[in-house]
Amino acid sequence: MPKIGDIQLPDFPLLLAPMEDVSDPPFRALCKEHGADVVYTEFISSEGLIRDAAKSLMKLDIYEKERPVGIQIFGANLESMLQSVEIVEKSNPDIIDINFGCPVKKVVSRGAGAGILKDIDLMVFLTEAMVKHTQLPITVKTRLGWDDDSIKIVEVAERLQDVGCKAISIHGRTRAQMYKGNANWHPIAEVKNNPRMHIPVFGNGDVDTPEAAMKMRDEFGLDGAMIGRASIGYPWVFREIKHFFETGTHLEPPTMVERVAAARRHLQMSIDWKGETLGVFETRRHYTNYFKGIPNFKEHRMKMVTSDDSASVFQAFDEVLELFGDYQFDIP
Repeated sequence: MPKIGDIQLPDFPLLLAPMEDVSDPPFRALCKEHGADVVYTEFISSEGLIRDAAKSLMKLDIYEKERPVGIQIFGANLESMLQSVEIVEKSNPDIIDINFGCPVKKVVSRGAGAGILKDIDLMVFLTEAMVKHTQLPITVKTRLGWDDDSIKIVEVAERLQDVGCKAISIHGRTRAQMYKGNANWHPIAEVKNNPRMHIPVFGNGDVDTPEAAMKMRDEFGLDGAMIGRASIGYPWVFREIKHFFETGTHLEPPTMVERVAAARRHLQMSIDWKGETLGVFETRRHYTNYFKGIPNFKEHRMKMVTSDDSASVFQAFDEVLELFGDYQFDIP
């Protein structure tokens, strides 16, 4: 069974990926309840932490029920990254993860996230410096490479391990791909099959069904799966994968009653944590998946995603339950 430092994980753990404006404490709580083994915060700018930027500091909020939990930071400046480690340590996470994979232009243009894939020496240098600067396990999330002509992930992973990285999560796309096309897990398997590798190698990208997770485990031999987009508005994906592993059968999808209850809790927790305005706004992206597949639902979805006050959204949930309470969802 894999370990991150001294943290013992179950066989083939399921990890909630760090996602901007998604993997906040309310959503992490829901995913944890439904079977996520390790959860990560939204990625946090090292520069933002040093400036005491309110949004960055707020992302440091973690809770005991989430453990093991990792705080993910990004940046390309050594001094800033080391200072941010000291700030992050005060929140007492179990893991500090470095984002070397975000493909978004505003991050990449600063040489951070996937931008650092153009400078592997700097990537290794920063990782080693951070490992030496903290007692917490340092892990890395990255991509296959900058583009198809620069995939050196086997060498990169080995070098990161050699300077003390305790686990690596690899998204099976290049930065050039962004989120388009299919994830390629073969290079991730090459990392895992490198006889010099002994830290956990987690796969990320297109793990959206129990069958996909099983394929990643059984055919590609990876140590675990990191799940991102498939979990948005659908925290049940973790329990469904685990049920499939245990029984070989699909778990019945959540009922309308369960979906409305989860959406209500999610919204209320978001409001409690970040206030009415942000709570309402940042929970919107989940509603499409909470209620995916229901015919003639557009009017109700539009109300959920355009209402600026929580009372209207809660009312929309009540209407949905009244009108569609008996709807039978198909197994995805």
